Amino acid sequence: MSKEEKHTSALHEKDGIQQPPSVNPNIKGKVKPIDSSQYISEIKSGNTVFLSKAITLIESKNNKHKEKANEILQGCLTHHNKSARIGITGVPGVGKSTFIEALGNYLTSLGSKVAVLAVDPSSSISKGSILGDKTRMEDLVKNPDAFIRPSPSGNSLGGVARKTRETIMLCEAAGYDIIIVETVGVGQSETAVHSMVDFFLLLKLAGAGDQLQGIKRGIIEMADAIVINKADGDNVKRAKLARTEFKRALQLYPPAESGWIPQVTTCSAIKKDNIDGVWNIITEFLDTTQKNDSFQTRRAQQNKFWLLQTIEEQLKDNFYQHQEIKNKLSSYIEKVESGTLSPFKAAEELLNLLSS
Repeated sequence: MSKEEKHTSALHEKDGIQQPPSVNPNIKGKVKPIDSSQYISEIKSGNTVFLSKAITLIESKNNKHKEKANEILQGCLTHHNKSARIGITGVPGVGKSTFIEALGNYLTSLGSKVAVLAVDPSSSISKGSILGDKTRMEDLVKNPDAFIRPSPSGNSLGGVARKTRETIMLCEAAGYDIIIVETVGVGQSETAVHSMVDFFLLLKLAGAGDQLQGIKRGIIEMADAIVINKADGDNVKRAKLARTEFKRALQLYPPAESGWIPQVTTCSAIKKDNIDGVWNIITEFLDTTQKNDSFQTRRAQQNKFWLLQTIEEQLKDNFYQHQEIKNKLSSYIEKVESGTLSPFKAAEELLNLLSS
């Protein structure tokens, strides 16, 4: 190709536009990391950006992040415990997100600040999660007095996010006086959430066979209230029937240590019907348990539980992060799978490596 053809060819590549110099060429490499004291100060002032960043640090498995997260938690310690913690559970499709949005908007209209910790189910196969609660709660997410934090459940007990307990403390320090914890509604998540909240609410459906399936000893004993959702349209009659059935079932159970008798009511979250009635039940429970000191007793028991739970989690992390165990774990698994070594002996030998 001749010189002239080179310049007239459509394939000729022209010089690009010269890039402008950096606005501040001296800034590179000089951005200082945010220290813990600034996090604590900003969280206490209600800065949701710093609150979100701090929660991310708490959820991180990076050791440096863990160290900073613990400093932040310690700094916020004296500013928590001043909220009402409400756990909400129910089978998928019962309308948890719609109900929480209706309740959250109602509470902010009364002057409260509401934090919603929505635990999103992680796939046991892909390890991914949808984190879609912010899209399901379109109105609440725009509410300046509400904070929604979806967290992947990971592989923690029953799908409850491992660091939800610590996140509650940070939200309280940020000034949120009502903390709502939503469970995935499957497995043993109810047990874990019950151990971190003051009031445990069970959402049920009527007309789907759910009312009879729901009369099970474990979940009924944990519930402080049962709410039959979607009591609207043609479903009102069925919802009232389900309410009667649950009331009868609750009479078979002994009263709780707090002296509280679980209550049953109906509501329509989509129509925002009787949301105030549900809140009246919750406030009645809080008043009753605070007067007879069972509220404080339950909080103290929860703190003890979470101390022991955190120790177990930390030991588990230390085990899997131990370098020698990392190197030998695969070979031990192969021996167990082939039947040449018992699972119990393998576990004993691996645990001995942790203490060596």
